[in-house]
Amino acid sequence: MANEIRTEHAIISLKPNAKWSLVGDKLEWLDSEQTEPTSSELLTEVKRLQAEYDKAKYQRDRAEAYPSIGEQLDLIYHAGQGGDAFQAAIKAVKNKHPKE
Repeated sequence: MANEIRTEHAIISLKPNAKWSLVGDKLEWLDSEQTEPTSSELLTEVKRLQAEYDKAKYQRDRAEAYPSIGEQLDLIYHAGQGGDAFQAAIKAVKNKHPKE
């Protein structure tokens, strides 16, 4: 799986509102109120955030696969009170992209 999480995500997660600059791999810590995270802390946080991101893949897949809200409302309207076509469309996406 492609790595979507980068060092800047880890910094933001560990030290919200801190002042810093990252050019390439060079971190310049500009914050006098918060301590600079260590390389080890940043690596650990990148791995944790990546695992969290990877775990939610089914959510991203489902969001792309669901019919648009307009289409969903149209399915509900045309199905009448039962909403069978709407439920079938949603169930098909959930079956295709199950929680792991």
